[in-house]
Formats: sequence, structure tokens, C-alpha cells
Amino acid sequence: MELATTLTSQTVQNAVREVGINPDYWYPVGWANELLPGNVMPVMIWQQAIALYRDSNHQIHALEDACAHKGVALHKGKVEGCHLTCPYHGWEFNGTGECVNVPYLPKDQKLPRALVRSYPVQEKYNLIWVFPGDASLAHTCELLDIPEFQHPDWVMVRVTAKMPAHFSICNENSMDVFHGYLHQNLQGWFSPVLKSLRETDSSVCAEYEVSYKGHLAKFLGLSDSANEITTRTTSVQYRYPHYYAHLEGISTLYLMRLPVGLTESRSFSIFFLKIRLPKWLRKRIEPLLQTILSRFVFMKFLKQDIEMMQSEQQTYLKNPQRRYVEINPAIIAVERLIMRQYEQFVQKSSQLPMIRNRRPEAIASGQVESTRCDEGKGINGNGE
Repeated sequence: MELATTLTSQTVQNAVREVGINPDYWYPVGWANELLPGNVMPVMIWQQAIALYRDSNHQIHALEDACAHKGVALHKGKVEGCHLTCPYHGWEFNGTGECVNVPYLPKDQKLPRALVRSYPVQEKYNLIWVFPGDASLAHTCELLDIPEFQHPDWVMVRVTAKMPAHFSICNENSMDVFHGYLHQNLQGWFSPVLKSLRETDSSVCAEYEVSYKGHLAKFLGLSDSANEITTRTTSVQYRYPHYYAHLEGISTLYLMRLPVGLTESRSFSIFFLKIRLPKWLRKRIEPLLQTILSRFVFMKFLKQDIEMMQSEQQTYLKNPQRRYVEINPAIIAVERLIMRQYEQFVQKSSQLPMIRNRRPEAIASGQVESTRCDEGKGINGNGE
């Protein structure tokens, strides 16, 4: 659906600052090369603590980060072969969350029916992806496509960030090309114009016309001279729950969002750039280029953004009833999409049997509601 691009005043719905996620999507939790065989990595997806481990066969597993016995964090344990062992009593769990060994039980005694929840997990684009929602839907939800990955014509740069802010604030920042004013000292973009805006049930796509000038613009191939002003079209797409941005054959950005909690978010970004250098030279210096671009270009922009997002979050926390005015219709569309995805999940979940006796609102918001089972009946983290 095409939307008007006129900049007019609209009131921000403050509820978006506390809304939960739709967990029925794949979320990135870490770089795959950083999880070595035999290691455990604790991660958090919207207040759901998860222990990732890579077994002796190099396979990654994702389990709820709480032992079914005493609730001790499993990430504090160790990997033994294909199993994750709790550090407290040595109970071992396999990749599907089943207890397969209690070291002090006689070998002929039946194991307790103890399970921890397991999550669908996969590796792609050197990222570890976890599906925190209904596991039966994981195979129907495709990961985003990144055709530039490992393509010889592009220089790839990875950037990771932590933002002390609700994911809605972070997502609005990614869509908001009008904040180029913030990056003036970094020779960022200026004079943005919103040219088109489209919205679907699961996406918002905006096209902006932006201008560039300076040595950075020349280095990135936006202009032939540092003194020349060039105007280009950039497309920014919020494909819930992640971002894609493209600048006319010059660069592409895939920004994967990880909502951690009400006031914490992470992002795993992959930039692709076409650098105007001979291919043989570019390949030779590519590792150096990646370091320079990450540390001295992208992180400088990102640090300025993070400071603004943190300030926005802190002001909201001091007075959640404060009224805010927005004039960019793309931001309002992003807020609608975030609210709609959460509401759709809650509505769908309310029509199904409650998981582990938990309300659908609690599942999406990450609230923990403990359950207890009588001894002998087992402790089941999957509600089975």
C-alpha cells in the first residue's frame, strides 16, 4: 500500500516503547565463528535466557538456560561430547533438551523425566540464528536472502552493536534518514527528501533522496571530487524483524536486530561496499580495509546514534506519559508494524492451548512464569 510522503505532525503511541516481539521469526544471537567446539555461549532473546553450545561434531544446539533440576544456568556448565552438563549436579542434557545422564544414579535406575526447552537453531552468513517462537513454524519461516555474501565484487564489513534502548527506538533510528544532521562532522548525508513510502502487513519500504559531499563520499564512489555534491536514492526496508538498505549500486546493508529486553537491544550488521580499486589490490588489502571501515567509519556513526537512542530511552523511562510528536510518516509506519506484529502473535496464541500454562502475552514479552511438577512426574521445559 502506497502511503503519503508529506511531513505532517502525528502523535507517537508510547505503548510501542514497551511492546513485545513476535517470536515466530529467526533472530541472530552471535557470530558463528566465535562459538568453537566444546564452548558454551549465553544469549538472550527478549528476556528468554538461552545457552548455545557447539558439540564435538561441530553442531550447534540451543537450550533454555536453566537446568530442569534446580534451575542453575546451563551456560555455566561444560560440553561433554554431544551433551551439555549442568555444573551443579552433573546432569547431562542432549541437544533436544532431554536428560540423558545423572552421574550419581545407579545405571539400572530409570532416569527422571527431566527436559529443558530446546530451540530451533541454524548457521547462515556466519551468524547463529535461533527461532524463539513456535518450533513447528521454524521450517516455514525463511531467513533473509543475502546475494552479496561471498560475492567477489563486494567488500564485506561486519559490525556488532549494543544499544541501551527498546528495539522500537533502534528500529526507528534505522528508518530515520532525516537524522543526517547528527553526523555532520563525519561528512554524512544531508538534504534528505522522502520520495516514496510503502507498507505491507510485514514490511515498510521508504525511498529517500539524499545528498553527499566530502572525502568520504569520494572514497566510497559517490562522487568524483570531494568538493562535488552528488544526490542519490537510498532505499530502506524494514522487513520485520530486520532491516535492508541499498544505495544505488554503491553499498548494501543488512541489519539484523536482536531485541534483548525492554531497555536493551543488539544488532548484527553486514555492510557490502563497492570500492573503486583494482580487484587484485582490493583483495590483497581487504582485511585492512574491513578494519578501517569498521573502526573508523561505521563505528563512529554508530556511536553517535547509540548516544541519541540511549538519551531517548532514558527520557521515556523518566516519564512514560510524556507526549512526543513525529513528522516522518515512515517512522509512524514502523511503529504500526511493530505493534501489529506483536498483536497478531498474541491473537494467534490466544486461540491455541497455552504453552506451559503461560499467557501468550507473557511469552511474547518474555515474562517468566515458573511451573512445578510433582516428583516422579518429571519436569518438562517443553510443556509435553
